[in-house]
Amino acid sequence: MTSSRTPLLTGGCQCGAVRYALHATPLKPSICHCRMCQKAFGAYYAPLASVKTEDIEWTRGEPKRFRSSSLVQRGFCAACGTPLTYEFDGEGQVAVSLGSLDDPAAVKPIVQYGIEARMPWIAELAGLPGVVTEDDMPPGALDRMVNHQHPDHDTRDWPPAGGDREESR
Repeated sequence: MTSSRTPLLTGGCQCGAVRYALHATPLKPSICHCRMCQKAFGAYYAPLASVKTEDIEWTRGEPKRFRSSSLVQRGFCAACGTPLTYEFDGEGQVAVSLGSLDDPAAVKPIVQYGIEARMPWIAELAGLPGVVTEDDMPPGALDRMVNHQHPDHDTRDWPPAGGDREESR
């Protein structure tokens, strides 16, 4: 599907098989701590924000969906497993995973849901020591690394002809 509307935000999975465009400002940006979201994301919480169904455009591929409950289905890339959506039946909205946005910092969560399952130490995370990626790798490893993830922007074709992938460090 190709739209004449200019997207406000774009995103997709890590391998590039599924890409999307958002044509409205995401609503209710949140962090969900519920156990279902923890399992779906393989993480301590899931960052999500919603748009009306008509305001998301699948620009390459579409997610596969798993019905995680009688009321919810979750979209993910069948090729690489990236969590992409949370869809509550009958709402007319799709929540996208904020980490799948090309610019995840563009949408700041404003509320937390599922706090009954929030890790008891989550508030302590900001106080932990921090290390930049390069400082946690063996010498020369970054120079040898080839990133196979899709870059954080739309590409006409993916993967590129000839199998050469853009570097997107």
